[in-house]
Amino acid sequence: MALSVAQGFETFLERLVPLESQRDASAKHRASVETSLNNALDVWQFREIGSFGHGTGLRGYYDVDLLVSLKNKPETSATALQKVKTTLAASFPSTTVRVSRPAVVVEFNGGAETWEIVPGYRKTSSGETVLYDIPGVGIVDWIDSAPMEHLDYVNEVNKMTNISGGAKKLARLAKAWKYYNAVPISSFYLEMRAAKYVSGEKAFVPSEDICLYLEHLVNVDLADMNDPKGIAKRFSACSSAATKTEAKSKLNSAATRVRKAVDADKAGKTDDAFSYFDLLFGGKFPAR
Repeated sequence: MALSVAQGFETFLERLVPLESQRDASAKHRASVETSLNNALDVWQFREIGSFGHGTGLRGYYDVDLLVSLKNKPETSATALQKVKTTLAASFPSTTVRVSRPAVVVEFNGGAETWEIVPGYRKTSSGETVLYDIPGVGIVDWIDSAPMEHLDYVNEVNKMTNISGGAKKLARLAKAWKYYNAVPISSFYLEMRAAKYVSGEKAFVPSEDICLYLEHLVNVDLADMNDPKGIAKRFSACSSAATKTEAKSKLNSAATRVRKAVDADKAGKTDDAFSYFDLLFGGKFPAR
């Protein structure tokens, strides 16, 4: 029997979940990354802050985000990033190590496994909401970040009875669209926007909600987002004006395609719907 659109999304979402082998490789590299930084820098602690360990990572795209909480904040964020880059480049001489604000990116296995190491300097005392200074866009800039609280926010929304895990599922779908189409939008921005969007919904239907979500991003014009926890400053979608222009162009195309997919499904044109969803997800959507 041919798949319905709902069944197609069920299969697709299962395929997006990282494999256990990816998790094992991640654990091994985390140990070596932490040892490298501990040996060269004054480290308070490490926090895994990204999607991989949080339930919104993508199979085949395992970028692992690690916050390294450091002592003795330098005057500029460029100095902090350079210290981390120099340390990791010395430890992994055959691996590409580069700066991509706010992180230092380590491309293990030719880029198949990417680690993003974010230097952070704690701003709050023990017992308070943990707020860090992390590198901003400019070479001297710092921005506020409360990564653990933001992960908690996504978890809170995800557990809402009517949503049934929809916050993380929608975040995964948004990231699949991003990675399969090389869209230069922050994964963190997509995830926080997804949780905020889903928090106002009565139910989660993947095909309809990815459509409404992408149309919502068009409507807000990828504007900076207020922190839903009211802790940090606004979140930016893109790292520069140039990347935002590219992202908006790809977003507009995506919104058009996904609307055609949903309309085709409602009209009983299921094959057409599958074709448009396949275009949306860069040829990775299940065949009917």
